[in-house]
Parts: sequence; structure tokens; C-alpha cells
Amino acid sequence: MVERFFTRGWARFGPDAAVREWAAHALEAARVAVHDPAHAHWHVCAGTWFVGVDALPNDAQGRIGGSAPLTGPAVEFIGARIVPLPPLHPAQLSVIWPGYPRPREGESTAAFRYRQNRDAAHLDGLKPRGPDRRRHLDERHSFILGLPLTETGPGAAPLVVWEGSHEILRAALTEALKGHDPQDWDRVDLTEPYQAARARIFETCRRVPLHARPGEACLLHRLALHGVAPWEDGAEAPEEGRMIAYFRPHLPGGTAEWLAAP
Repeated sequence: MVERFFTRGWARFGPDAAVREWAAHALEAARVAVHDPAHAHWHVCAGTWFVGVDALPNDAQGRIGGSAPLTGPAVEFIGARIVPLPPLHPAQLSVIWPGYPRPREGESTAAFRYRQNRDAAHLDGLKPRGPDRRRHLDERHSFILGLPLTETGPGAAPLVVWEGSHEILRAALTEALKGHDPQDWDRVDLTEPYQAARARIFETCRRVPLHARPGEACLLHRLALHGVAPWEDGAEAPEEGRMIAYFRPHLPGGTAEWLAAP
């Protein structure tokens, strides 16, 4: 399955003892971060989601709370097959609780339906701007690495990915950006090609829930369409909720490589 990462756009690794130990250290820090008043603005969707951008205080090697540097099969695969592991940013701490999704503050009715019915599926780095929410390229990530911190059942709002979606999005964005200097790509309105590609993905690509446990890791291709499933009634999870730490460092090679690299 790992060898099929570049065709599927995702892989699950582990379990691994070193990753499990790292997750135990990260969990202790996560419990503090969720209740930190400085992070109060990350509690959204009527208290059912803690967005937690840059909420974990790890260092550039992933060390947190006395842990060793972040290692394991996923990190080895990234370094060998994707990109030399760049310095790591403070991880996002995504926490979901029973009842998710509820409307996010300021969210339109249509956007909430999309969250409910399509897992709020999105391409990282392609962000809405302005009152009309037009999509532009804002960030260029190397990969998306998710590390579960709590033991949950498969219905506890897992990460979901559309298998093979990265190649559909690559083709659509390549066509839309053709003829534009890569230095100007962030100015190009990508709303229509993105929405058309997304519709095709929903029709043709398999939706894959990626439930995982501490000690495992989920790796997504940087161009993969992904989201978060609704919490299922009766799903098992601890009081802390479903916690996942995410690393998505910027691609060091630059804008054109973000679109063209495998």
C-alpha cells in the first residue's frame, strides 16, 4: 500500500513504537493547548471542533514535552521518496467532539450543507479571498502528515481522502495556470477550475475514511482532496475527543514544483 502512495494519493503507516511514544508526549501537550486561553478562538462549530493551527509547541525536529525527534516509517518514506524532511512548524492540533458538524460562525447555509454532506472537502493551500470567496493559491505544502493522539472508534470523525484526486486536481490546475508566470500564480482566480475538478472527483474517486490509532500515521499527497467526516452516533472516543496532530510544511522547491513534482 505504501508503494501505491503516488497513485492513490494516501498511505497509512504503522503501528510503530517510536511514533506511539511521540504521540503520548504530544497528547499531554495537546490537553494543555485545548484549554489555553490564547487558543480560545480556535474553538468553532459550536464547540465541536478545535481547529488548533500551530497549537502544539514542538520544535523543528518534532520534539515535544521531552519526546525524541519525530521519526517512524512515514517520516522515513517522506525523506526517501518525497522531500528531505524540512524543519517542522508547530503542529496543528485538530480535535473533534460528538455533535460535529454544527454550523461554523459566519458559515452560510450552503457551506454548512457542504460540511455535512461532503466532509468540507478541500485542497490545502487553495484559500478563499474577498467577499465573493474566490479561490487563489496561497500556500504550497510538501505533504500532509496526520498523527493520531487518542484512541477512537472508526466513526469518530475520521480524516477522509478521495483516492486519486491529486491527479485530477493537478491536471485542472496545470491547465488553469498555463501561460502564467509561477511568480504570479497567487493572483490567478482558480475558483471555476477547482470547483469543476472537485465535482469530477466526487463522481469518479473513491472516498476513503482513514481511521488510525496512536502509533500509526496517515500521509496525504499535497494535492489530494480531503476533509473530515461527521461524527457518527455512538462513536467511541475519550473525553479529550478525536485528536490528530498535523504537519504540512511548505515545499522548499517553490511554486512550480508544488504542481509538477510527483
